[in-house]
Amino acid sequence: MGYHGWQGNPPGTHDEARRRIIEAAMACVDRAGLAKTSMSDVAAEAGVTRQTVYRYFPRLTDILSAIALTNVEDFARRMEQHLATFGTPAEVAAESVVWGVREVPGEPYLGLLLQAGESGFFTSAVTSPESFALGARILRNVPVDWSAAGVTSEDDFRGLAELLMRLFLSYLQHPADLTDDELRALVLRWLGPSLDSGQHDESARDGQ
Repeated sequence: MGYHGWQGNPPGTHDEARRRIIEAAMACVDRAGLAKTSMSDVAAEAGVTRQTVYRYFPRLTDILSAIALTNVEDFARRMEQHLATFGTPAEVAAESVVWGVREVPGEPYLGLLLQAGESGFFTSAVTSPESFALGARILRNVPVDWSAAGVTSEDDFRGLAELLMRLFLSYLQHPADLTDDELRALVLRWLGPSLDSGQHDESARDGQ
């Protein structure tokens, strides 16, 4: 594959070219903000033509998605650390919704998908199998007694993650007039009993 431009230092592989474009886009956004960043700006920053950028990323939102993915591991790590301060599965589940609604819009790069103004694109990203798998991994890594809540298999974690992420998405895209504490209490009120049921079922079996 031929590479042209690239400020005299062409990449050696397809993946390297994508990485260079992503880094150029991040530099543009950091310098001027998303509203003032165009595909032409990204191309100029990378030292290539717009046609070259389009070859790897058909739309600016595709670049933003790639930027988000490059930063998602740091986001997941910080979310795990925060959720680890809660002691029960129900509290962790409720806090995951609250923390997501509060933190994602302000994330330097994850929040770009929201700013892009394509809610359908953001929805597709959040509700993808990859996102559900990440959510399941985050929950599984939080040191609470998931088995006591009846959450034991990979399907259980993925199902719970999907439910929580869809709930988070709803509140994020259609904000409610609720404080963090009020949202946390609402989720605990209606979701908490289902995560406590495993403990109740275990107690019932022990009493037989």
